[in-house]
Amino acid sequence: MPELIPEPRYARFAREGDGDDDADACVLDDPLLDAGPGTGGTARWLRRELGAATGWELPAPAAERTYGDGGRAVIRLVLRPELARSVGAESYELHVTRRWVLLEGADPAGLFYAAQTLRQLLGPEAYRRAPAAPGREWRLPVGGVQDGPRFGWRGMMLDVARHFMPKDGVLRYVDLLAAHKLNVLHLHLTDDQGWRVEIKRYPRLTEVGAWRPRSRWGHRASPLWNETPHGGFYTQDDIREIVAYAAERHVRVVPEIDVPGHSQAAIAAYPELGNTDVVDTGALEVWDDWGVNENVLAPTEAVLRFYEGVFEELLELFPAEVSPFVHVGGDECPKEQWRASALAQERIRELGVDGEDGLQSWFIRHFDGWLAERGRRLIGWDEILEGGLAPGAAVSSWRGYAGGIAAAEAGHDVVMCPEQQVYLDHRQAGGADEPMPIGYVRSLEDVYRFEPVPPKLSAQAASHVLGAQANVWTEVMEDQSRVDYQVFPRLAAFAEVVWSRLPEPDERDYAGFEARMGGHYRRLDALGVDYRPPGGPLPWQRRPGVLGRPIEGEPPNV
Repeated sequence: MPELIPEPRYARFAREGDGDDDADACVLDDPLLDAGPGTGGTARWLRRELGAATGWELPAPAAERTYGDGGRAVIRLVLRPELARSVGAESYELHVTRRWVLLEGADPAGLFYAAQTLRQLLGPEAYRRAPAAPGREWRLPVGGVQDGPRFGWRGMMLDVARHFMPKDGVLRYVDLLAAHKLNVLHLHLTDDQGWRVEIKRYPRLTEVGAWRPRSRWGHRASPLWNETPHGGFYTQDDIREIVAYAAERHVRVVPEIDVPGHSQAAIAAYPELGNTDVVDTGALEVWDDWGVNENVLAPTEAVLRFYEGVFEELLELFPAEVSPFVHVGGDECPKEQWRASALAQERIRELGVDGEDGLQSWFIRHFDGWLAERGRRLIGWDEILEGGLAPGAAVSSWRGYAGGIAAAEAGHDVVMCPEQQVYLDHRQAGGADEPMPIGYVRSLEDVYRFEPVPPKLSAQAASHVLGAQANVWTEVMEDQSRVDYQVFPRLAAFAEVVWSRLPEPDERDYAGFEARMGGHYRRLDALGVDYRPPGGPLPWQRRPGVLGRPIEGEPPNV
C-alpha cells in the first residue's frame, strides 16, 4: 500500500506487476488537466506545484471530457457536493485507472486534499521545486481513495512574537500545513517580547514594540544572553498576502492579539496603556526575557478604545470569510499591579465586578461583545472561562483537558491543545543531546496517541470539540531550522490524529504509522524540512551547554 499520511478512511490499490507490465499502473507522461466548473483553484495549484516538480505543462484537453489525446493520460477535477452528505465536508474521492486520474471533492477544500494525496502517490520527487531527474517516468498505482477529516479544526499555533519568523517562512509553513491536510494557522502576533503586526493609527507599536535589544539564550534560568538585537514585523500588505496565500490552500489564519496580560511590548510603545500610578511605564522597554510578566494593561476606557482601534484594522486584514475567529489571549495575567493601583481598585468598585479576577473577565467580555457585533467570534485561552463567557465565544484549552471539558459542558466550542500532550516546544526524547530541553518528553509516538476528545465528555458536549491544534512556542527556537526541528516529524503524527478516524489511543497501530513515515521522511527531505531524525539530533541541531527546563516523568492527564 502507498505510504499515505494522514491515513485515509478507505484506500485500495493494485500491486504493480514486475518488469514492463503496466497493467496495474497509470503512466503519466505530460498528462492533460481537465478542470471542471469551480475547480480552478486546485487546477492552478497542480500546474504550479506539480508542474514545477515534473516539468508538466498540464494543458486542458482539446474537447470537454476528452480522456486521452494522442495517447496522453488525463487528470480530471470535479466537484461532487453529494460527497458531503455521505462522507462529510472537505471529503474527496480519488480514482486511478490505466488511462486517467479522477479527483472528486465534496467542496473546493476536499478537491484540494485529493490533489495533496495525488502528490503523495507520485512520490517524494513530486515535492521538489524543479525536476530532479528530467525524463523520469511518473507512475501511479491503479486504485482509489475515499477520505474525509474527523475534525473541522486541524491547526497549529505559531508564536512569531518571541522569535520573529519572516514572511517567507510563514508562507512556507502554510504550505507545510496544507501538505498534511491541516487547515488552521493560529498566529501569536503580540507578547511582552514583541509586537509583530503593523497598525497604521498606532505606528509606535512596530517602531518601538517590534524590537528588543537582546534575548535570553535558553530557558529563563539560563545565565546566557544573545546580545544581538532581535525584531521584525509584518506590514499590512504582508498580512494580506499571508491570508490570501493561506486561503488559496484552504488554511484559515487566526490572529491573536493578547489582552490584558502579555502586553509589555505595547506598553513600551505607548506607556499610557500601563498602570502608570504604580509603575514608571515610560521606563519600560520591550522585554528581553521569558516567562510571565507583571506589566499588564490598565483597566481603563482609554485602553479599551486603543485596542478597539487595533482590532478595527485587524478585521480589515483578516476577512470574516477566511478568519471568522479572533484570538484575544486572556491567559497568564498577574494581578499585583491592579491590587496596588488606586485607579484599578476604583474601577472594580465602579464596575461592581468580583475583584481583580473580575477585571480580567471585564476585559474579555467587552471584546467578546465588540467582536460579535462585527460578525466575528472570540476565542481565547482557557483562563477566559473565569467570570463567564458569552454564548458564541470559544476556548483554546491549553492547561490540560479540564478547561475544555468545562467549556464544552457549558455549551462553548473548544479547541483542544493541552500543553502536556501537544506543545511542540516540549522535548522529543530524554537524551542529553536534545537542544534546550523543555517540559515533558513528547515523542512521535506520544503525539500519535493524543486523543482530542476526553472520554468523560458527554456526547452532547463532545459535539462542541471543534478539533485540536499543536502549539509552537518559540522562546528557545531562534530561527526556522529550530522550529522545523521541534515541529517535525511530530506534526505528521498530529495531522493523522486530527484527520483520520483512529482507534482508541492504546489500540493505535503506531508500528504501521512508523513504517509509513519512512516514505514521509523522504517527502520532508525534498521540501527542505530540518526535522529531528529518528535516531536523534544531528550535530548541528544540538545546543550543548544551554539550559532548558526538562520535567521528568509522565505528564499528568488533567
